[in-house]
Amino acid sequence: MFVTQLALVSESTRINPSQLNRVAAALQKQATRDLSPLWGIDATVDAFAELEDVPVGYWPLIVVDDVPDAAGFHHDENGQPFSLIEFGDSWSLTASHEMLEMLVDPWGNRLVPGKSPKPDQGLVEFLVEVADPSEDAEFGYTVNGMLVSDFYTQNFYDPVVTTGTRYSFGGHISEPRQVLPGGYLSWREPITDHWWQQTWFEGNEPKFRHLGRLTDRTSGLRAAIDAMTKTAPRLARRGPVSERYAAATVTRMQAKESTGARAEGWRGLIAQMRSTGSPEGGFTDGGPDRG
Repeated sequence: MFVTQLALVSESTRINPSQLNRVAAALQKQATRDLSPLWGIDATVDAFAELEDVPVGYWPLIVVDDVPDAAGFHHDENGQPFSLIEFGDSWSLTASHEMLEMLVDPWGNRLVPGKSPKPDQGLVEFLVEVADPSEDAEFGYTVNGMLVSDFYTQNFYDPVVTTGTRYSFGGHISEPRQVLPGGYLSWREPITDHWWQQTWFEGNEPKFRHLGRLTDRTSGLRAAIDAMTKTAPRLARRGPVSERYAAATVTRMQAKESTGARAEGWRGLIAQMRSTGSPEGGFTDGGPDRG
């Protein structure tokens, strides 16, 4: 089985090694426990102190203080994917978002046909962005006390609604091609070769947005769409003010108390071993081996 290997690295001075390791562990659990059963993808996520430490063959998720062109997804000079994550109080949410989309579509060009949400359009091609329709922090959840992103399942592009079908991991999406508050969906209309979106960034319902024909593209479709939609700064801005982030903060502090108590227990056992020897017990009255 082919395993995708990701590296979480910080180029920001505001993240210490402990924070980096804890977010990497949360992303690894999300990839293995949550994403893999629904998408059939095997992946590892490891934290590295510097970009120079990243082994050859790993795709990096790089935390920076700001994302220059507002697009988190890119390709290097050899066409290999990497993501930029804008630092913020809820940067684990953005890191999760980028990880999920990188794993499901590493090159950011995957299109799936389906009926357009826009009534006057027919069959269109949707850009696969598994975290975008429910990307808002309010639909996220916690892993090891870290806020991570919701994502849709492969049934998201089904032609009709079916009873008992799971359309997103958290269950917030209740029908195919649904956009939730704070999220969006992008597609190409093949007759005109124009791009469209359904966005819900404000107001009481989603709106249609005409992007036009995509020209002068130098990277994947997702990079161009994310730059236009300004996904990275929006996630960095929205996360810390959400109720879900506040709840995740409480959960994280509770988890830290538990892990702190466990750590003290381990240190106590180590100290006991150093002072009295092995705590596992001893043997008496042993004799020669006659077996």
